[in-house]
Amino acid sequence: MSMYRDRVHRGSARATVLRTVGTRERRSLLTAPRVPTVGIDIGGTKVMAGVVDADGAILEKVRTETPDKSKSPRVVEDTITELVLDLSDRHDVHAVGIGAAGWVDADRSKVLFAPHLNWRNEPLRDRLAGRLAVPVMVDNDANTAAWAEWRFGAGRGQDHLVMITLGTGIGGAILEDGAVKRGKYGVAGEFGHMQVVPGGHRCPCGNRGCWEQYSSGNALVREARELAAADSPVAYNIIERVGGRIGDITGPLITELAREGDAMCVELLQEIGQWLGVGIANLAAALDPSGFVIGGGVSAADDLLIGPARDAFRRHLTGRGYRPEATIAKAQLGPEAGMVGAADLARLVARRFRRANRRRVERYERYERAGRR
Repeated sequence: MSMYRDRVHRGSARATVLRTVGTRERRSLLTAPRVPTVGIDIGGTKVMAGVVDADGAILEKVRTETPDKSKSPRVVEDTITELVLDLSDRHDVHAVGIGAAGWVDADRSKVLFAPHLNWRNEPLRDRLAGRLAVPVMVDNDANTAAWAEWRFGAGRGQDHLVMITLGTGIGGAILEDGAVKRGKYGVAGEFGHMQVVPGGHRCPCGNRGCWEQYSSGNALVREARELAAADSPVAYNIIERVGGRIGDITGPLITELAREGDAMCVELLQEIGQWLGVGIANLAAALDPSGFVIGGGVSAADDLLIGPARDAFRRHLTGRGYRPEATIAKAQLGPEAGMVGAADLARLVARRFRRANRRRVERYERYERAGRR
């Protein structure tokens, strides 16, 4: 019995040590090797790859079009491999980080679902690691963008940060005490599918009234095209700009006209901003972060969008006037944020590559010494 207790005690002590080591490694985010890594940002239209140093500076960047989604996942993997090998010809790459527009599992190894690519339960990390011979990290692109903004951009100094990415839809990420909160199954941060208008606009996800149907690039363009199709007097300027081709109305064009003072485009951005503020107030009630960072293509509208969002946030915030208010800031790193964040997160696994290289060198030196004898 005493021997059994002794084994249990030693086993418990060992487990405690292992847990301590694991926690220490997980939290040593900012002490990862200061080595160059490659970040990959995979979207529906482009694949962007860049070599990034430990300070977030992009040393070189390359990009190509995303292969058609009807093609096999292998085609996209081939594209990623070619970009990484191209960069490796000129840089000493120690790890590769990938930010994918889709759901990534909690182990950051599989892409569970990618709406713009033909990936379903795709073991992307292992497939690419086998072809590239360096460690590979896979994460959701909103998570990697949020990490970049926390490390190098508008989220620096925030201990509880929420990032919202406004593009075609709405994505997002949560960072708490220097760690991305991915949820039990890895798919946290799908803020765009909170229902804010019961029975509202139909969303491609299958539900009605999702937030992204009221505050996103798609929502902005939809409203402008509906006014133009109805031949509304307020839409004459934008109709003239596209030569009557309503399908040519885009988010960047609406933003451009709003900056020029077009009343309809200014109003549309205000409406999108107000819905943005409503959603942020809901997230503040649920998560109570210290700050929000707004990124994505629509955020290029700057205060035409973020000003109305701040006003609506203050009007709808639970307990307004009696609680600290989270800050709301525009993202600073632009379209490279996902790539930079993926590369920086990859530095956390780069130590495996360095250790393996060191062991190979040590073995080679031993063989050399043995041969000289």
